[in-house]
Amino acid sequence: MLQMRALSRTYRTDTIETSALEAINLDIVAGEFVAIMGPSGCGKSTLLNVMGMLDSPSGGSYIFDGQEVAGLGEAKLARVRKASIGFIFQSFNLVDELTVRENIELALLYHDVPAAERGKRVDAVMDRVGIAHRARHRPSQLSGGQQQRAAVARALVAEPKLILADEPTGNLDTNHGEEVMRMLQTLNAAGSTIVMVTHSPAHADYASRVVNMLDGRILQERRRAA
Repeated sequence: MLQMRALSRTYRTDTIETSALEAINLDIVAGEFVAIMGPSGCGKSTLLNVMGMLDSPSGGSYIFDGQEVAGLGEAKLARVRKASIGFIFQSFNLVDELTVRENIELALLYHDVPAAERGKRVDAVMDRVGIAHRARHRPSQLSGGQQQRAAVARALVAEPKLILADEPTGNLDTNHGEEVMRMLQTLNAAGSTIVMVTHSPAHADYASRVVNMLDGRILQERRRAA
């Protein structure tokens, strides 16, 4: 699904050049659950942003689903991103004025999905993540774990090929964090491809593979024993 070769990302100002990613070589196959770990500032969120086409590499190759996307213009990147990638953020990014159902359906409005089909897909994904009983509630009426479930449903409803999760448990207490991780593991077992940035070794252990980063480079990788 995803191949990066000698990928780099450099940020430049008039006086300073900062290398956020260097010589990244990484393959992710469909159906994997990969956790990316490392200290703050090591480049893991930058790597996730490049994977999600929210940022572009400065050099190297990035092949997504058979297509070279490094060097594509923003309009083409946006089309690929919209069609293929779902995002889960630490801060949930739900719209306070909308209900859970409306927040999830919002993701489909950008895909020109007919109203009847939208309803079916929203119902199905709410059942899938266990949030259907909160469909008419607003985010402020939900626990942190429920808000993240709604955010996961919003990421899933467009049926993306890849789900990118940036510290999905960062704003949750221990119990709600474990609840979200078990849900992600269940989604992966059902076929979803997930790449997650996390600081938590315990949460990284839910993944099938852990990629450790340091100073913009991949330091090591390990696979979890079956």
